[in-house]
Amino acid sequence: MRLVVVGCAGSFPGPDTAASCYLVQADDASGRTWNVVLDLGSGAIGPLQKMIDPAEIDAVALSHLHPDHMADVSGLYVYLRYRPDRRPGERPLPVYGPFGTASRLADAYGLEPGEEMTEQLTVHTWQADRAVQVGPLRLTPVPVNHPVPAYGIRVEGPSEDDHDRTVTLAYTGDTDTCVGLDRLATGADLLLAEAAFLEGRDDAVRGIHLTGRRAGEAAERGGAAALLLTHIPAWNPPQIAAVEAAAVYTGPITTATAGMVVEL
Repeated sequence: MRLVVVGCAGSFPGPDTAASCYLVQADDASGRTWNVVLDLGSGAIGPLQKMIDPAEIDAVALSHLHPDHMADVSGLYVYLRYRPDRRPGERPLPVYGPFGTASRLADAYGLEPGEEMTEQLTVHTWQADRAVQVGPLRLTPVPVNHPVPAYGIRVEGPSEDDHDRTVTLAYTGDTDTCVGLDRLATGADLLLAEAAFLEGRDDAVRGIHLTGRRAGEAAERGGAAALLLTHIPAWNPPQIAAVEAAAVYTGPITTATAGMVVEL
């Protein structure tokens, strides 16, 4: 299983990266590569095309419906609907998200009354803790603590080094400390955790985002093997979240950058 960071800016695209978007890839026993996109936030459809033909995406998994995590599904819809080499009878792309995803995507694009996206996108509503299978990848949504319905996603799949061994990527989406966050982190080979807030600056605002310290505490409690910090707003010093996390987490810590590839 491979993680490719497409976009990692927090809350809006930054000068060097799009908003949240992560490509997860895994090969099945026959050698076929499966592609799952975790979130497709503002500005992400552009750099995503450097990494994969969007027509080869097998599923899109949305953690929640804030624009920095789903706005560029509109661009993906345009690509799938109007590209010149579209083949008649192509199967629609599965999109998984919270309740209301279908209507939100339609509103975001501005569909006319009675118009639907169903020829290009098939929207499925997450059911908490009910896994979905996409090729060799198993995705389990876990409710987390954010002002709108939101899920972290545990992705299990074959190890890049040993296809007989299963590894786990745990993606927090946006959340504050909660039971769901601890469940995501427990036993993860990699915890991909947002860390938009700073200790001492944002202490009065709870129920929205993690700080680097809170992300590190979750990784430590859960015994996560490694921590990758992401969703860093442009106004934050880029390494401050890692400094905070290092005070409480004893494992390896990395800060996400656009184009980063992590093999699990």
